[in-house]
Amino acid sequence: MVKETGYYDLLGVRPGASLDEIKRAYRRLALRYHPDKNPSEGERFKQISQAYEVLSDTHKRALYDRGGERAMKEGGLGNRGGGSGGFGSPMDIFDLFFGGGVRMRNRADRRGKTVVHQLSVSLEDLYNGATRKLSLQKNIICRKCGGCGVREGAQRRCPKCHGSGMEVRIHQLGPSMIQQIQTVCSQCQGQGEWIRPRDCCLTCNGRKVVREKKILNVHLDKGMKDGQKITFHEEGDQVPGLEPGDIIIVLDQKEHPIFRRSGDDLIVKREISLADALCGCRQVIRTLDNRTLLISSQPGDVIRPGDLKCVPNEGMPIYRSPFQKGKLIVQFQVKFPEPGWLPTDRLRQLQAFFPPQEEVMATEDTEEVELSDY
Repeated sequence: MVKETGYYDLLGVRPGASLDEIKRAYRRLALRYHPDKNPSEGERFKQISQAYEVLSDTHKRALYDRGGERAMKEGGLGNRGGGSGGFGSPMDIFDLFFGGGVRMRNRADRRGKTVVHQLSVSLEDLYNGATRKLSLQKNIICRKCGGCGVREGAQRRCPKCHGSGMEVRIHQLGPSMIQQIQTVCSQCQGQGEWIRPRDCCLTCNGRKVVREKKILNVHLDKGMKDGQKITFHEEGDQVPGLEPGDIIIVLDQKEHPIFRRSGDDLIVKREISLADALCGCRQVIRTLDNRTLLISSQPGDVIRPGDLKCVPNEGMPIYRSPFQKGKLIVQFQVKFPEPGWLPTDRLRQLQAFFPPQEEVMATEDTEEVELSDY
């Protein structure tokens, strides 16, 4: 339950409004009350800009919900931007209205890091489709302190720079000459916040985030490929004041003992005997979805070692067109008989069924040698 609703009322949204609802409300009101359009409404524009600055920032909003405007002032989170309604520069307002197309780098700067994980999958998973669970650890904004890192009611404004993040140093250059130099605050390192150890949130110990186990359901569509990426938007680590980054899952296909994938085709090796290669063969192939295919060749259709044959529409499903498939390519290996498998006289009889051998002309200087196993 929020302590005050003033900022919400200024924007015309409910206290539980989402960030998108707050952005839309501010855009609508800012266009109506902008000083360029309504010079007399400058103070109203300043008020709604201040409300948007607080409610669009996760930890500022949490602090406001707990303690109202008084907590904002005590926490050193008043308007530091000066002149642009809490924005770092006038161009930030331009980015809000026109989608940031001119300065896309600013939006990237407001996002957390993208995290990449590999997921090992089988060829069957990519053929049939599957859902795999991936367990990981991620940072989430502390629910106890809302991401501010301090216990309720504690002061977190840096006492040295009073929340500005900058300090002024004076150097004596001569008897009547001094130099003022503005530098990053040495106590808070420019953050504007300095939390005493005794004021830290007991849940996150002042870190503003806590670790939490997250389980992602990774849906594998039929036909996905090795190395393909699946993006879970804004599921990365949470950081106060930043949009969460993405988690990218990269598929890593394990080697299959029988099939090898080539694009949308599947390649399988089959060993057949010499008799099958000459006289026709019949073999069965178990598919990745446990169907049985019978392949055959006709007698006289000679299959040579290394020959490739294919079965259309029995390869991998085509990604996002799962009822279409590539080819199943069968690569034949012919197993020849062992030496001495047939007596010489029978071999002579067998030779008569083959095309006649090419006659070799030997001359007087031809030297005959014998072949041996290598």
